[in-house]
Amino acid sequence: MMTFKNKTALVTGASSGIGKAIAEKLAAAGCDLILVARNEAALQKLATTLQNQYGNIVLVIAADLTHPQCAPNIYQQIVSKNRRVDILINNAGFGTYGPFESIPAQKEQDEIAVNISALVSLTHAFIPGMLSRHSGKVLNIASTAAFQPVGFLSVYAATKAFVLSFSEALWAEYQGRGIHVAALCPPAVNTGFIDKLGDPAITKTSTFANTITPEAVAVAALKALSSSQPTHIVGLKNWLMAHSVRLAPRSLVARSAANKLRPTIISR
Repeated sequence: MMTFKNKTALVTGASSGIGKAIAEKLAAAGCDLILVARNEAALQKLATTLQNQYGNIVLVIAADLTHPQCAPNIYQQIVSKNRRVDILINNAGFGTYGPFESIPAQKEQDEIAVNISALVSLTHAFIPGMLSRHSGKVLNIASTAAFQPVGFLSVYAATKAFVLSFSEALWAEYQGRGIHVAALCPPAVNTGFIDKLGDPAITKTSTFANTITPEAVAVAALKALSSSQPTHIVGLKNWLMAHSVRLAPRSLVARSAANKLRPTIISR
């Protein structure tokens, strides 16, 4: 397990859910933090709690990751505070659920902006500093949905497939250069993410009926940061399923995933 003391980690989507749980685990391990999310009040509350409990230095940055200039703005705020980022946790993200044609186009574009564009831009912003120090970690939160097309979560699953491929590619690029890049792929997690999908019936599907806790993902995140491997799937069953779909016909995999998540109001 790597030592987190005297390191600073930037965590996006840190105001709740997985991001908050990762921030708490990092703080307990002695890591200073830069917390990023839209909800400044929630970030300030978390920062105060962590500072009081662990004595960490915690910087709060309220930012909308749908904005094209979010990464440069965040970077400049950090530089102005004379801070550096040793560990980048690209956790922020959200999903959209339902028939593709029923989802507002702008909401899908915002989803792509947060799940992909902001993640790539933040990685661009902080990789050069890591390279100059020959040291750094980047952990991108993907999903088990990254391993197959998922009807009715089509854009979300596609963004996570990008995150997985991007992370694995950078892992290979930075071998021997002091930077470790990895993707963490949890299954459904019991967070506000599910409620924001907008259909309570989704909790009845096999995909979302059994969820894991954000704390379990946070434990896996710290293990992933300490590992040398590029891909970390949370749970043995999920690992087996993720690898088994690679052996099946793509049409069968796509149809099966869509059937599992088909809204009750949509007939075949």
